[in-house]
Amino acid sequence: MSRTALRICPLCEATCGLTLTIEDTRVTGARGDREDVFSRGFICPKGAAFGAVDGDPDRLRAPLVRRDGELREATWEEAFDAVAAGLRPVVERYGPDAVGIVLGNPNVHTMAGALYPQVLLGALGTRSVFTASTVDQMPKHVSCGLLYGDANAIPVPDLDHTDHLLLIGANPLESNGSLCTAPDFPGKLKALKARGGTLTVIDPRRTRTAKLADRHIAVRPGTDALLLAAMTHVLFDEHLVDLGELAPHVQGVEEVSEQVREFTPEAVAEACDVDAAEIRALARELAAAPTAAVYGRIGSCTVPHGTLASWLVDVLNILTGNLDRPGGALFPQAATDRTPRPAGPGRGFALGRWHSRVSQYPEAKGELPLSALAEEIDTATVEGEPIRALIAVAANPVLSAPDGARLDKALDSLDFMVSVDPYLNETARHADVVLPPPPPSQSPHHDFAFNTLAVRNQVRYSRPAIPLESGRMAETEILARLILAATGMHGADPAAVDTMVIDQTLGKAVQDPNSPVHGHDPHEIAARLTGVTGPERRLDMMLRLGPYGDGFGVRPDGLTLQQLLAHPHGIDLGPLSSRLPQPLKTRSGKVELLPQPIAHDLPRLRQAMSERADGLVLVGRRHLRSNNSWMHNVPALTGGTNRCTLHIHPEDAERLGVTDGAPVRVKGAGGEVTAPAEITDALRRGVVSLPHGWGHDRPGTRLSHAATDPGVNVNQLLDGSLLDPLSGNAVLNGVPVEVAALTAPL
Repeated sequence: MSRTALRICPLCEATCGLTLTIEDTRVTGARGDREDVFSRGFICPKGAAFGAVDGDPDRLRAPLVRRDGELREATWEEAFDAVAAGLRPVVERYGPDAVGIVLGNPNVHTMAGALYPQVLLGALGTRSVFTASTVDQMPKHVSCGLLYGDANAIPVPDLDHTDHLLLIGANPLESNGSLCTAPDFPGKLKALKARGGTLTVIDPRRTRTAKLADRHIAVRPGTDALLLAAMTHVLFDEHLVDLGELAPHVQGVEEVSEQVREFTPEAVAEACDVDAAEIRALARELAAAPTAAVYGRIGSCTVPHGTLASWLVDVLNILTGNLDRPGGALFPQAATDRTPRPAGPGRGFALGRWHSRVSQYPEAKGELPLSALAEEIDTATVEGEPIRALIAVAANPVLSAPDGARLDKALDSLDFMVSVDPYLNETARHADVVLPPPPPSQSPHHDFAFNTLAVRNQVRYSRPAIPLESGRMAETEILARLILAATGMHGADPAAVDTMVIDQTLGKAVQDPNSPVHGHDPHEIAARLTGVTGPERRLDMMLRLGPYGDGFGVRPDGLTLQQLLAHPHGIDLGPLSSRLPQPLKTRSGKVELLPQPIAHDLPRLRQAMSERADGLVLVGRRHLRSNNSWMHNVPALTGGTNRCTLHIHPEDAERLGVTDGAPVRVKGAGGEVTAPAEITDALRRGVVSLPHGWGHDRPGTRLSHAATDPGVNVNQLLDGSLLDPLSGNAVLNGVPVEVAALTAPL
């Protein structure tokens, strides 16, 4: 007998509402939920394939424990006994920094991944923390931290109301958006054009998004910051700067004017390979639009000047008066945000509070560069202990970090490794214990992170669509038990983790004069929390203390978990609105337009004006039916255009003797790979492109479908030495490569 259930899609940042069709305990279909307050029925191919992702037969159903060199199925008790026995001796002998923690991208797509890793980090006390952010978005966190005093205060474009949208390094028609949570991003861009607005795309590739644009600028890869700096120069030079209502909240405008004086369009034109007149037109159009927003993403982050490019995106929004106004770039307000505090000076944002052991890379946002993970494990000749044990949660750095071959070897040298992952993938195959979470249909869902980046304020929650299967363990319990095992409390009730967090949070709230529960009894408040699980009680607490919450009775109409459960399609909280100065946490209480670390890095950008790479450079690309390395094991999401091929321009192909479909060797500083060529004029001359997340050809994995068409690991072309110095983000785009035709078939 079939039934339907609602579920928020966890397969990308768009967070669309789904209506699942369920036969017994199996998802047999998925369609868009037309009543969802946010997505209004939109669905992409990944969401439509939810059932196939959920029911992948290669998903692990029981823990694996290494015995006599082989990973074998074990009970949950045996698995956590092994975790405690493997981790605690390392901590006790070498200290907490000898335990590394790697958090992958899927963590932000699950409720458990949002609620428990920070508890693990705090309880364990390690500084050896690495995440997917440093191969993706860390430059944006750093630039926003320096500008606004909060690395998570990221303004998003007001897509539904802007008159002029400039995208740089972003391809939302295939990525569905990133650091900008927007179901039906394609529809929003088409609506922009339908209402007479302008779409400009800056990208070395003529992507699906670029094809929709009114103006497409095929910039030379890696020169994004130069182009944006020249646009900023034009605003000052032609007296187009107009902060409007932002003026009282901004300091450092004159200092920025002085710093960009040399970045004239004529000075950067050759490096960017963009005509100076076109750069001036970009700036003039941005300034002249009634409302406008500049939005940069991964293509502008994963370059040598990623933080400067991310900073300049916001500088342009600020100088044109478009930050914090409808139609511009606005700060979302999520329902689970902390209780808003009064505007005023804060603690600010600091970089480099500690450094990596080997290359002395500075910490950013509490993290070290993922590119440094291998050397932090395999290098023992410098001061301090190397990483001897590793906890990987939903992470596959063998594919996602540069020089996976070195990391592959380094992982084998660890004393102990535990991986929380539904698959035995290229990284998890090295683990001594693998703890598999259940499929998404058997898990609850609330988007803690993505609602802080949403283009409309709303709140939604999905309880599990299917009861937890016998023999499986909820991901929330897995991570709670992992915390206990890693911190010397193995065997304690996992519910104690949630109780501890609730007690600590409410204990601080009742002492905070800005909290709605100031002066109350924390135990009495805790007793009023609802929810059938610890995570639900924590969600209820966050909702009630949040900006829309009931304040535990202070605002009777405010949000609670019970109210959210009564609205299964979600609750609309309204369009984004102006919020400054409240989000600012800088020491000055203002937007600090020229932070010192930015000023210190600008000479490096000036030097780049005279640099020009000879030969071919590499850029990545995204596929609509994929998300990094997650989904190549699902037949419905592979094949067609979702293939691992080297895109190359026809003129470059002719010069190199490359023919369409024939194998080519691509060589970089970190190694070489062989892939079939795909000749296309969709990218500019001098640029080749390989997609990210492939390379499923290593032995010892259990990814049967992915192994039939493994593709190649583009990150193996990188040796890990190229980083954006402010953020530690890996440079993945604009890197020099050599391409040669091969005669032997693949």
